[in-house]
Amino acid sequence: MVDVSKWPLFSLLSSEELAAIRQACVFGTSANEAIYITHGNEVFVLGLNCSSCLGTGDSLSTIVPKKLDFLRGKKVVSLSYGSGPHVLLATDDGQLFAWGHNGYSQLGNGMTNQGLSPLLITSNLQNKKVKEVACGSHHSMALTHDGEVYAWGYNNCGQIGSGSTANQPHPRKVTGSLQGKTAVGITCGQTSSMALADNGEVYGWGYNGNGQLGIGNNGNQLTPCRLTALQGMCVHQIASGYAHCLALTDEGLLYAWGANTYGQLGNGNKSNHLNPVQIMADKESRIVEVAACHSTHTSAAKTQSGQVYMWGQCRGQAVVLPHLTHFTSTDDVFACFATPSVMWRLMSMEHDDFMTVAESLRKEFDSPETADLKFSVDGKCIHVHKAVLKIRCEHFRSMFRSQWTEDQQDVIEIGQFSYPVYRSFLQFLYTDTVDLPPEDAIGLLDLATSYCENRLKRLCQQIIMRGITVENAFTLLSAAIRYDAEDLEEFCFRFCVNHLTQVTQTGAFWQVDGAMLKEFISRASRCGAFKN
Repeated sequence: MVDVSKWPLFSLLSSEELAAIRQACVFGTSANEAIYITHGNEVFVLGLNCSSCLGTGDSLSTIVPKKLDFLRGKKVVSLSYGSGPHVLLATDDGQLFAWGHNGYSQLGNGMTNQGLSPLLITSNLQNKKVKEVACGSHHSMALTHDGEVYAWGYNNCGQIGSGSTANQPHPRKVTGSLQGKTAVGITCGQTSSMALADNGEVYGWGYNGNGQLGIGNNGNQLTPCRLTALQGMCVHQIASGYAHCLALTDEGLLYAWGANTYGQLGNGNKSNHLNPVQIMADKESRIVEVAACHSTHTSAAKTQSGQVYMWGQCRGQAVVLPHLTHFTSTDDVFACFATPSVMWRLMSMEHDDFMTVAESLRKEFDSPETADLKFSVDGKCIHVHKAVLKIRCEHFRSMFRSQWTEDQQDVIEIGQFSYPVYRSFLQFLYTDTVDLPPEDAIGLLDLATSYCENRLKRLCQQIIMRGITVENAFTLLSAAIRYDAEDLEEFCFRFCVNHLTQVTQTGAFWQVDGAMLKEFISRASRCGAFKN
């Protein structure tokens, strides 16, 4: 599963809110805006709201997700954003919505004032169903179900493909050499446009100062121009960066052209290329996906074997050759290394019910249907799997050897620890997480110490540190000393010294045994706690 929490904006959402997300997109000049759609087809936005790009009806920023009621129930199939930013959104019934920055009529409503809320765009699109949208810096494109391309907005370099440089206030069909062609894909650079035809041909128009149209020169093109250098190739996917392009053929061959200041072409140097150059030809596994975004100079690709490569501008560095990452998705490259860390596409969280190993383990904890062992604690049962316990914990690996009586039992009685503590321990073995109040975490710390589970011990210490108060500080200090938790002991001791007057007035302070009380007073004295 793609983890949207890798984008800082989504760290504001609760685990329940994150679980409800079906689609998401992070955008904006600083990656400070986000839109997401839930499994119930409700649309939410949050972030800075530059140029009213959140569509909330105002220009106010929000760190709390706001619902766009106007789009409720709409199933989103495509979304793109510009640099203003402005936002385009297409629904499964072919409707086109736009909002945000509109200084160049990039919303397509014939106006130049900001779109505070989603606007239904219909001009010149009557009886047309839009299936894909793409945005450049300040221009827009839409692809219809019947393979027609429409463009509108800023046109200073011919990026609308109308044959002039006059801005286009309404969607206009792109013709020229695209006339009679059936387009299956569109993409935009900052001020350039690309289209992919169903026969694998690629067409480009607009700004070409860096060679991003791939036509062998750097002259702007006011109408679509075919990339003849790719003749004979059947291109399957195209992607545009700020001023460079990537094309993937149906045979898994990857070509790149255009700007190369940051090594975004991936051919080992920083020279611009006016014609497509093949890259990654040495990789054993064929390439199945390429990624780029008009607001970044970053490139990424994924192979059939699941390997993900990145190159170009990566956290400020110029990576001139494709670099193998540990990521499982090209989306992760943009979350962690692109500047800004936007999403290069509308990301989908639909997984066809597929679960990772970690998700499957989490689901099967305390499941009577699949368990082969029960622990009985305080009269309550916890259902587990012997194999999982043996893999995850040395204590159980030893326990389930034939010479231990527990290895022959279907139910194992536990009397040393409480039910909440022991259940939390077993759940940790399935999930790597602990969710306990500080008071119960003391008991879990005892268990972790007994079972030599050092990571669990550290997690318990963190929980206890976060839950320390004047009332429980001395109790926690006693526990830290008893369980030889040195970091926790130092933390609790410092807390007690810093709040000495209040701590000495609690019942826990005077209930401690005399030897520990003397040791605390002596140690606090050495720290200067009793100086006037």
